[in-house]
This record gives sequence, C-alpha cells and structure tokens, in this order.
Amino acid sequence: MAMESSITCSQGVTLDQLRHCKCGLPLSFFDPKPLASLMRPSLSRVVRFSSLESGLRPRPMQKPSKSDSREEEFVRGDAAGPGDGRIRKPILSLCSQIEKLVFFKRYREAMELFEYLELEGSFDVGTSTLDGLISACIGLRSVQGAKRLFSYMIRIGYEFNTYMMNRVLLLHLKCGMLINARKLFDDMPHKDLVSWTTIIAGLVDSGIYGQAFGLFLEMWEEFSVGETRLFATVIRASSGMGIAALGQQLHSCAVRMGISDDMFVGCTLIDMYSKCGSIEDAQCVFDNMPEKTTVGWNSIIAGYALHGHSEEALNLYYEMQDSGAEMDHFTFSILARTCTRLASLDLASQVHAGLIRHGFGLDTVANTALVDFYSKWGKIENARHLFDSMPEKNVISWNAMLAGYGNRGQGEKALELFEQMIRVGMVPNHVTFLAVLSACGYSGLFEQGWEVFQSMSREYNIKPRPMHYACMIDLLGREGLLDEAFALIRGAPFKPTANMWAALLTACRAHENVELGRLAAEKLYGMEPEKLNNYIVLLNIYNSSGKVQEAEEVVQTLQRKGLTLRYTCTWIEINNKSNAFLPGDRCHAQTEEIYEKVDSLMEEISKRGFVRQEIHLLPDVDEEEARLASYHSEKLAIAFGLINSGDWAPLQLVQSHRICNDCHSAIKLISAVTRRRIVFRDASRFHHFKDGSCSCGDYW
Repeated sequence: MAMESSITCSQGVTLDQLRHCKCGLPLSFFDPKPLASLMRPSLSRVVRFSSLESGLRPRPMQKPSKSDSREEEFVRGDAAGPGDGRIRKPILSLCSQIEKLVFFKRYREAMELFEYLELEGSFDVGTSTLDGLISACIGLRSVQGAKRLFSYMIRIGYEFNTYMMNRVLLLHLKCGMLINARKLFDDMPHKDLVSWTTIIAGLVDSGIYGQAFGLFLEMWEEFSVGETRLFATVIRASSGMGIAALGQQLHSCAVRMGISDDMFVGCTLIDMYSKCGSIEDAQCVFDNMPEKTTVGWNSIIAGYALHGHSEEALNLYYEMQDSGAEMDHFTFSILARTCTRLASLDLASQVHAGLIRHGFGLDTVANTALVDFYSKWGKIENARHLFDSMPEKNVISWNAMLAGYGNRGQGEKALELFEQMIRVGMVPNHVTFLAVLSACGYSGLFEQGWEVFQSMSREYNIKPRPMHYACMIDLLGREGLLDEAFALIRGAPFKPTANMWAALLTACRAHENVELGRLAAEKLYGMEPEKLNNYIVLLNIYNSSGKVQEAEEVVQTLQRKGLTLRYTCTWIEINNKSNAFLPGDRCHAQTEEIYEKVDSLMEEISKRGFVRQEIHLLPDVDEEEARLASYHSEKLAIAFGLINSGDWAPLQLVQSHRICNDCHSAIKLISAVTRRRIVFRDASRFHHFKDGSCSCGDYW
C-alpha cells in the first residue's frame, strides 16, 4: 500500500506553523463509520472494511475429523445457546500451541495454526493468543496477515480494551499500513500516553516527521508529560527534518523537565546535532552525560565520522577504549568506515581482530564495512574471502563487493558477481545497479553496461535515477561518443542533474571537446555556482586547446566570485602516523632525503619514456603549482612512503583534489620501477596503480 503524507517538511518549518498545521491524511481506506462503534460490548453483525473486501479470506482447508489425532487437543465447553447446533469450544490446547510458537519466534507456524481459528469463527480465543498473533504478524511484517487478523477480531466480536487497541495500532504501523493506523488512532475513544507514543514513533520510523511533530504538539497540550522515550522519538523527528532549531527547543524543554541526562534523550540529541551539522553541540551533550554508555560513545564517534572528521573519531575511539566502555558491533562498523577514509590498513586489521575477539565475527553490518574497506584499498582478495565467509549477506554486502570490483577496474568479475547475486535470489536495488554500471564504466564494457541499464526497468521494475544516467554518460564518454552522451542527457525523463552534466564535462576534458565542454560547464555554473572544480576543468579545456582569451575570462570570473585556487594536499599514513604534503613542501624533517628520492625516481622513469607534462594548466592546481610539477604533493608523499616502508608494503594515499595528468602518468611508471602497489584516493575516485597501469584506464 502506498504511504501518503500531507505534510512536506522543509527548513522553513517553524513551531507555530507546526502547531497550527492540519496533519490529515487521505483516509478513504476505511469505512466512514468511526471505530468507536466497533468497540461496544457485543457485535451482532459483521463489519466490513474496504481493506478487507477481497482476497483476505483464508485458503480452504480440510477441517480436522473427529478421528484425527488432534481431537484430544480440543476441550469441550458449554453449548453456545438454544438453536445453535455447534458447540462453542475454547480449544485451549490450540491457543497454547500458538502462544508457544510465538514465544519461540516461529511466527510462520503460528500463523498456519491461526487458519484453524479463522475457519471456526465460533471459537473463544483469549486476549493472550490474539496478542501473540499480533506479535507474529509484526515479526513477519505481513500486511496480509495483519488484515486477516484484524478482520478476524472484528468478526468474532472481540471487545477491544485500550491495551489491545494500542497493540492493533502498533500492528498497522509496523506493517506499513500508515493510513489505516492513522484512522484507527483518530477513532480511538480513549487515548492514553502509550497510544500517542505509538503513533508518533510509527510516523517517525516511516519518515513522516512533520505529522509526528504536529501530533506531539497536540499530545503535549493534553498530557504535558516528560516521558523520556517519547522525547527521544520527537528529537529524531527534528533530526529527520534537518531543523536544528526544533531540536534545540526540545533540548531546552528536556533540561527544564530534568530528563536531559537520560541515556536515550542524550544519545538522540548527539545524533540530532551531528546530523544538523552542529558537531560542537553534540560534543557538549556528550561531555555532560553523567554516564557514558556504549551507545553514547557510538553516537559521538559516528557524528564525527559523518562529517569527515576521521582523526577526531579515531581519537574518541581510543578514549572509549581507555574508559573501559564495552564495544559492540556498531562500534566496529563505524571504525571500519573510518578506516576507509583514513586509508589505514593497520587500523583496519585491528578492527577486524577486535570484531572477532569481542564475538562479533559473524556480524553482517561490520563485516560489510570491512569488505568495503578491503576492496577499496587494494585488498580485493581479502575482501572476497571475507565476503564468501559471511554466513548471512544482505543487499548492502553484495553492493559493497560489486563496488570493490568496480574500483579495481574488474568489470567482468563485477558482472559475474551480479549474476551470482541474481541466482541466489537476492533482489538488487538501485545501488546495486549503480555499482554494476560504474564497474562497466571503469572497465570500458560499453555493451554490457548498456544491457544492464536497459534491464533495470525491463526486468527489475527499477526506474533509472539521475546517478544511473550519469554512469551511462560516463560510459559513453569513455568511448568518445560525446554526441550520444549529450543525446542521453536531453532524452532523460527528468531535468538533468549536476552529476549528469559533470560526467559530460569530464568526457569533454578527456577528449578536448571545447564547445560541448563549455555548454556543460555553463549548465553547471547555474546549478553549482560556488563549486571551484567546474571552473577549473573548463579552464583546462581552454588552455589545452590554445583558447587563451576564453581561459582569461574564466580566471576573471573566479576572481569576481572570490573563488581562490587552493594548493593540493596529499596524506599518507606510515607506522600509524599521518603525514601531509603540499607542492614544493620543505617543512618535513626528512625533506632532503625525500627530494633526493623524487629526483632519483624521476630519472628512473624518464628512462622508461616519461616526459613531464607542462603544456597546459593541470586539473585543480594553479600556475605556481604547475611550475612545481616535479615536486607535486603526490610525488613527495610517495617518495616519503617508499623511504619509510618495507619493499613489500603497498602505499595508500589520500588527496583533497583530483590527481593531475602529470602525476598520474608518473605514478604508473613508479609502480612499475619499484614493483609497489599504490592505491590513491583523490576527489574523483580510487586509483589502483600496479605494474605500470591504473585501474581507471587513464580516464577520471
């Protein structure tokens, strides 16, 4: 059932607007008669709901015969009454079996036994059995089961009390029947605090934050109760809307009511401030927590990691270790993602060992994060071994491995893995196709990529999104089919996005198509007027094609907008210590040794045909930096890594800008003469250099 929401949340929403808004849903799903009329002591008729009109009757089954061995399970009760030929039976043993199955989480079997109750509507079924069946439907997330069960309760004339109405409300919310749930809530004759908390939490879980906040304000006028979990839930709503002001007012209210020190409220505040970009406020909340639990540590570490503050996240992890707080699988998952940003193989090994040592070696989420790390940072064999050993894989696990093959330029293996994914019955999502299309693009598999792109809607009923179109534009651009790429943009069923134009602009840079590149750049100007890279790429196109006047106009535009070119910075981690280099950097303690190493490397690769590129301005650097081409930050960092690591160790580097053409050509040859694997993460993608070649195929 499609979920509908009548409130659109935006940054401009205020408390007063939310207080006066009408949070109604189109509620035509139910019979217009209020549910209160169905909660009377007796029901003399069967009430039909439009959601139960068709397709909800249990499938025909053969009723147990008297000679059946199950007969001994049925306990006879009193006759139903004069004129009723049937005997009203409580069937205590059957109900007991259902409750036991639910207790042991054997929900499907419990629902199979429920079919006997549906066939014999005259049976007396207690609240505990119905409550158990609600748990079974929730556990299965079965919309069909929920409809059948609620229909059955109405049909047998079950007398709903507030507790059971709250349970039915939760059932509808957990099964995604939001319109039904809202109608149930509105028609409840008596709502307690649990009722309000249930509906608000359900809406927040479903991403309908505006309605949740509006209901909270209605509830507050009636109850004004500082229930901690409810406050935590509403803070999540403000986080989902991205409106820090709402969260701050809730924070102030929680302080006045004396519940700000509660673990749930504190952790939710940390998460809210982090997601709204106020990491300092998140740190303040964490510092003032009276007891720093595992969840609290995870929240603040994740907050720093979310904003790219990987070093701070790592320092907090060490503080967590020193504090004696227990680590869980979420801790290790966050650390694994941090390792990916820091390019720290040593830390990743520690995380992997800690995961196993703490008993989380089989955890799907943490292992998926490690698969992502290993595949991105040159350990594709380790990634595949870990992936194959995972007892349970979700679609995110498959996507991580697919993306790993794509980053390594191993498109054929990505396609093989995709076929295996389909064979085992895993349903791909839009991220899966993004990974497969990217893998085809990195490997130049045009025909296979086009077939995958067409199969999305044809076979899997997934409409291609702008990012999928960007992948296809990239793939066409690699083949030099710029006119076809431009036609794909014009034929898209939606307005072209910045990513689509950026993919075309990159292709124009690679193939030096000035006119089409200028068109793409102008489109990007309007969408991302403050993004420096768009200007730089166009500037490089003009310089490489000798259009000096046009290049000067771009420079003047940069000056007029106040945009300045920043020096490239390259990081490399050696012995668990991060080292940063700028072009022409002479601040390092090993400067003389580093420069001597660079000179010897340049001399060595020159013998293999390397010629320094100094014809035109290089990507993302200015003219002064271009004059320092022999001592770019990339070359200095690599020289430092070669000096301070064993001959067998791969080098892993991170850079803030797109790697320049000159350094890319040099690093390919350096990997050949030193027989080192070099993994380089720039602003564009991962580059895996080995034996004189790069995984990007010289297209980035």
